[in-house]
Amino acid sequence: MWLALVSAAAFGTSGAFAKSLLEVGWSPGAAVTARVAGAAVVLLGPALLALRGRWHLLRRNAGLIVAYGLIAMAATQLFYFNAVTTLSVGVALLLEYLGFLLVVLWLWVRHGQRPQRFTLLGIGLALAGLVLVLDVAGGLRIDLGGVLWGLGAAVGLATYFVLSARPATGLPPLVMAAGAMVVATAALGLAGLVRVMPMRAPAVPVELAGTQVHWLVPLAALSLIATALAYATGIAGTRRLGSKIASFLGLTEVMFAVLFSWLLIGELPLPVQLLGGVLIVAGLVAVRYDELTAPPMPLAGQAAPAGPTAQPAVPTEAAPSGRTPDGSERA
Repeated sequence: MWLALVSAAAFGTSGAFAKSLLEVGWSPGAAVTARVAGAAVVLLGPALLALRGRWHLLRRNAGLIVAYGLIAMAATQLFYFNAVTTLSVGVALLLEYLGFLLVVLWLWVRHGQRPQRFTLLGIGLALAGLVLVLDVAGGLRIDLGGVLWGLGAAVGLATYFVLSARPATGLPPLVMAAGAMVVATAALGLAGLVRVMPMRAPAVPVELAGTQVHWLVPLAALSLIATALAYATGIAGTRRLGSKIASFLGLTEVMFAVLFSWLLIGELPLPVQLLGGVLIVAGLVAVRYDELTAPPMPLAGQAAPAGPTAQPAVPTEAAPSGRTPDGSERA
């Protein structure tokens, strides 16, 4: 959980740092490409050390790395940055984090994990919290294009949690993150090269925390904190928690983002938004309670034990059926 919280806090800085660049004329495509490329350079050395010459792991997981780089990383960040251009950081991030509902839906449809009552309660609390943080009743105007970009980011985020929860690939989290960043950088660079995606990056000072700073300052923070640190700890945490719990815990990024937006670019949260944050945390607690009190799943091909003398079912984590606690397939 600490890994996931560090990841959420690191991701929560991205909106504020990115918006400081976007407000001086950077295009979303340029900001995302520079962010991911910088993080790839930072993680390359540690990733090679973690790989220790096991190049077969890259070949075996090439499809996973490419999908992660294109969808969970490049598309998600690009959609989110496009949303930030017309929406506030908090609103854009909350739309993106509707992806946690898509994770629950995926586990239900793909793995038969029908949400139980406390999970449903958690979803309701989290949605109520989202509505309050959006301040829908406060007359807030929402740009339709920005909303669509935010919903696209939600699909990418759900993909991020589902793919990150595959722990038995043998691929260290650092290697997976670095490999996906290389793929994302290549894809974004190609899109810019053929002029599918505008690339504008004026080298002018930006305003951050009420101070004029060099444009490299927010860009370095985006690469080091909001990308390299965020993805590496996020993958490691999600592998331990499973995609459902990790996606709900990731909602704390919303509160971190509101806090950093206040500190760095002066977007002050309203009291109703703080109340929404409390409801989001309550929803997380409800879902976590459901996970901890759920009966263990029996081994594949065996019936659930009946009667007081039956042996307890082997927990899912130890089952040789090849499934993780959240139901995703082990490689």
